[in-house]
Amino acid sequence: MKNLEYSRLLNAVGLGNRMNEPAAELEEYDVIVFGGGSAGCVAAIQAARTGKRTALVEKNGLLGGTTTVASVNFPGLFHAWGKQIIGGIGWEIIEQTVGLGGAKLPDFSVIPTKHWHQQVWVNRFIYSAVLDQLCLDAGVRLRLHEMPAAIVPTEAGNYVALAGKTGLKWFKAAKLIDATGDANIAGMMGYLRKKGEVLQPGTLINDIAGYDLADVPREQLERMYTEALEKGEVSRSRSGLYHELKVGRINMHVQGIDASDSEMKTQAEIKARAMLLNTIKLLRKVPGCENLEVRYFANECGIRETWRIEGETEVDEQSYLSGYVWPDAVCYSFYPIDLHHHSGYHIDQKFIQQGVVPTMPYRSLIPKGSDDLLVAGRCAAGDRMANSAFRVQASCMATGQVAGLAASIAADQRISVRDVPIDLLRVQLQRFGAIVPQPD
Repeated sequence: MKNLEYSRLLNAVGLGNRMNEPAAELEEYDVIVFGGGSAGCVAAIQAARTGKRTALVEKNGLLGGTTTVASVNFPGLFHAWGKQIIGGIGWEIIEQTVGLGGAKLPDFSVIPTKHWHQQVWVNRFIYSAVLDQLCLDAGVRLRLHEMPAAIVPTEAGNYVALAGKTGLKWFKAAKLIDATGDANIAGMMGYLRKKGEVLQPGTLINDIAGYDLADVPREQLERMYTEALEKGEVSRSRSGLYHELKVGRINMHVQGIDASDSEMKTQAEIKARAMLLNTIKLLRKVPGCENLEVRYFANECGIRETWRIEGETEVDEQSYLSGYVWPDAVCYSFYPIDLHHHSGYHIDQKFIQQGVVPTMPYRSLIPKGSDDLLVAGRCAAGDRMANSAFRVQASCMATGQVAGLAASIAADQRISVRDVPIDLLRVQLQRFGAIVPQPD
């Protein structure tokens, strides 16, 4: 790249006057995936398995996203009505985790009374190690501890600045995939996004121990909790503190948070930990709980909702619940509408009728007007109600595989992501083991 172009890129991030050395040779990729969670890992593995030079950028030091760093370690749902509806790379990850003793599969032939009975509980370490190995085996270049600082689209490709421990480094890619969950890349590139006026609460997963429930006076506990709640010293408990002592976990709804950017995510993390600490301080005043301790808490507060893209099409509540097969349907999603109310513990759930399986259209992964960027995971285009269902991990894996393969095809044919032939995409997805809806 010429020095003049390099200077222009530096000026984009305010460094033009501080850099006088000539540009080093840029490291180039066919596809860069941002976000190493359920969607991003699968997208990167898929792109790399097609032979494309692929990088996976992740701000944390381990892969897995919400499954690992937020400890929501129960991916689902891969099956519906006794039949598998999400396979491919996502299911391969589960199978390898099971093979290493990191998970046990439920009986999928039984239609459960509760949908979450068919989520797959995974050991976080085994699961993350499987992701590492699958990425490396596929040839993915893992770029942990890095975040995007600037993206400059040009006719020659997309120039990406990543901020790491040693500062900024520039890279070039033909196609990009936003699997950040918050549509961060779409926002940086100027594509339209939206979010609700109010957002669903977050959750800080934790495990408590160091007490004997038989020694805890339930009436006294409930009286102390009510007094502390009236004084504003603790937040409202989801199930009552006695029940939470029984299960060994403080169930939290961290309300009034917005994790859309780093500053607001910081406030969300601080609020979540303070909320847990205040509850622990109260419990230690209760007889039998003097030695209560938090044995484990997640690295991050689990986030349910932030930005969603304005896509080439949008999945709405009715199309989701009805199981409408979109003309460009590329994968399934199966989970009930699951909107957690922003001001309490109420959950607005709407269940899918027996035999119905919702589908996801390819165009819901394309920011409106985009040529080089796809999204995968919970920031796909949908209304709040549909998004509360397709945001779950198995569905994110399915959309990740679609995005990874579509980006590869677009890079290979040097076409816009909007022009990827749907029939070709479907055939190739099936070749790589994905389960693809058949149009009516």
